[in-house]
Amino acid sequence: MDTRRFTKNDSGFICADCGHEVPPLKYTSRNHCPKCLCSLHLDVNPGDRASECGGVMDAVFAEPDAKRGFIVTHKCRKCGELRRNKAAADDDRDLLIELTSRH
Repeated sequence: MDTRRFTKNDSGFICADCGHEVPPLKYTSRNHCPKCLCSLHLDVNPGDRASECGGVMDAVFAEPDAKRGFIVTHKCRKCGELRRNKAAADDDRDLLIELTSRH
């Protein structure tokens, strides 16, 4: 039985929310759109693509982290699940800062 909690899955995609063409990160798995910060509820554990939900996940909050930059909290539109993910280097910084005031 495979017990890894992270599976690298760094493919590009078209954002299901804003239509932006999102390239691979090339240094870790891409989780969300850098333009609107939306994600898809595809994983149970990062990169495994084992979730049956598939709903769009909105970025609802961001918090600065001294070691990791920003941590973005996403909420699934379909099932309501909350997930936290590290922001990527090319994420919209203005939007991340705006999201820090929502909590």
